[in-house]
Amino acid sequence: MQINADFNLPVLSRAADRDWVPSPMAGVERQMLDRVGDEVARATSLVRYAPGSEFSAHAHDLGEEFLVLDGVFADEHGDYPTGTYMRNPPGTAHSPKIGPDGCVIFVKLRQFDVEDLKPVHEDITDEDRWAELGGGLATLPLHGYRQEDVFAVRIDAGAVLERALPGGAEVLVLSGSVSAARTGIDLANNQTLELETGDWLRLPAGAHLHLTAGSEAARLYLKTGHLPPG
Repeated sequence: MQINADFNLPVLSRAADRDWVPSPMAGVERQMLDRVGDEVARATSLVRYAPGSEFSAHAHDLGEEFLVLDGVFADEHGDYPTGTYMRNPPGTAHSPKIGPDGCVIFVKLRQFDVEDLKPVHEDITDEDRWAELGGGLATLPLHGYRQEDVFAVRIDAGAVLERALPGGAEVLVLSGSVSAARTGIDLANNQTLELETGDWLRLPAGAHLHLTAGSEAARLYLKTGHLPPG
């Protein structure tokens, strides 16, 4: 299976346009954002677990990264409420077993550097850990390894986040909205995209990130430096 598998192209996936697709496991549905492979795949997805659902035990041969967007994700190692960011490095394993409220997670599979073995457990709702950068920007660094960096980002209303992307980027809008300029995605010759909560944008290596928050602060998941050069 190939979904948005050319990493030299910009991609926009709007939450309003996506449907939930059943997975092979009962009570588990997916929205596939990018994918290279079948059930064992390099994949970026949203996954929705029904209340009380389970996923069979599995190992993370090339790592698993996820952010809990809603509800509580759980496995034999603990409970992870909304706002929990996790990295399970290569060689780890678990058996998800979801509680009575269900959950939705944003998850990336099989995308670790093979030497990136540090587990990560962060709470992006802990406001005391965010760093104010000035200019209406704040960030919580979540992980960094070699060229890859992962952040939670807040852009205050009307503020701008701008940076060069020699290794590309992914943006998932967690709350609020942003305008993305000069993305290379041509929608009726309009080079400014309006991104709402749940929208996902991937920009290739060599692109430029220019995001302006709307009438209220926006919060984002931002990963940079992880895409191959064009």
